[in-house]
Amino acid sequence: MVRMDPQAVLEGRVPGRPPVGLILGLIVSTLCALVVLGALAWFGGAGFVAALLLAVLPIPPLIALVLALDRLEPEPPRTVALAFMWGAGVAVLGALVLNTAGMIYVTVPIFGETEGHFVSATVGAPLVEETLKGAVLFGLLWFRRNEIDGFADGLIYAAMVGLGFAMMENITYYMRALEEGGTGQLTAVFVLRGVIAPLSHPLFTSMLGLGVAWSATHRRGRVVAPVLGLLAAMVLHGLWNGSAALGAAGLVVVYGLDFCLLLVLIVIVLLERRGIVQRIERYLPMYEGTGLVTPQDVRMLGRLSSRRAARRWARATGGPMAARAMSDYQLAATELALLHKRAERGVADPAWLAQRRDALLGLMAVARQAFLWAPQHGVTGPPWAPGGPSGPPPVVG
Repeated sequence: MVRMDPQAVLEGRVPGRPPVGLILGLIVSTLCALVVLGALAWFGGAGFVAALLLAVLPIPPLIALVLALDRLEPEPPRTVALAFMWGAGVAVLGALVLNTAGMIYVTVPIFGETEGHFVSATVGAPLVEETLKGAVLFGLLWFRRNEIDGFADGLIYAAMVGLGFAMMENITYYMRALEEGGTGQLTAVFVLRGVIAPLSHPLFTSMLGLGVAWSATHRRGRVVAPVLGLLAAMVLHGLWNGSAALGAAGLVVVYGLDFCLLLVLIVIVLLERRGIVQRIERYLPMYEGTGLVTPQDVRMLGRLSSRRAARRWARATGGPMAARAMSDYQLAATELALLHKRAERGVADPAWLAQRRDALLGLMAVARQAFLWAPQHGVTGPPWAPGGPSGPPPVVG
């Protein structure tokens, strides 16, 4: 069987060449996060451990919730990890330095102690923090534009940046609450920030995520869309920070606005998922002549439940290697359909499109051979095409 690096093909990079930029970004982001944690531990005392545990507690289910939005075409794990660690490391450390310097040297000297803190919270902090969080999204747009296939991808990366930032920021809020009001105030702050509104930072940065996704997948508005997205993120962040000064009414308005925004983003993701399925049904049948796709395969690829059933069948009949091959086949087929989306919008070089198409078809061929030859004797075929053309080939000899 032909040896191939499926992950390299799916990520669109040269096989055998590691993503050095991503690895360096992860290292730098992790080091920055460790510096922040070390400083918080040094100044936080005994309250640091409790604050850290409470800040980390909601993160795994929130990450699972975010990644569940992207099950048809999951993003590369290393890139997702970079987004999260950038938010937890580079963005937090940069914001800590710049926000503090801004208050000491700009807002407080100009506006006084009380008004200076308010201006810093509602203007300075949103400008600094959303710019720092958004830097990794601009980096992905510049260096790895072809990985962003739609709004869902932009939202996934933005949400991961926001979750990383919020986790580290919450440590400081929990430490302060424990110091000022004991366990009672700590519980109240945890319920507010960790339970009721854990998605505030992801929601802010999601505005830039939409703008970056538009820029990556459209010919018009490539410059304007990210700029507008960044401005919208700053405005939402500023409204959130300033809502406390407006009393209960301000909090209700801001919470209601964020809830409506969350619903809109969910609708966008669901509509885009439907669009992916429609492209699978429209474009993949043209490859039936290659023997890599059948009508049964197209139907299987269009439903998440059918995809899961196919992976279970492959694992049951051929073990983990066959299950991995089935997953590679499904992802490559989805990427192939999304490649046609880029072609129809004219946002990619024709030579690159042809090279990418051939690489994906090659991966589909290798993966298909692996999971169709894997079944043991007596198995009639996969559940989505029993006895049909997608079934395992006959045993020879």
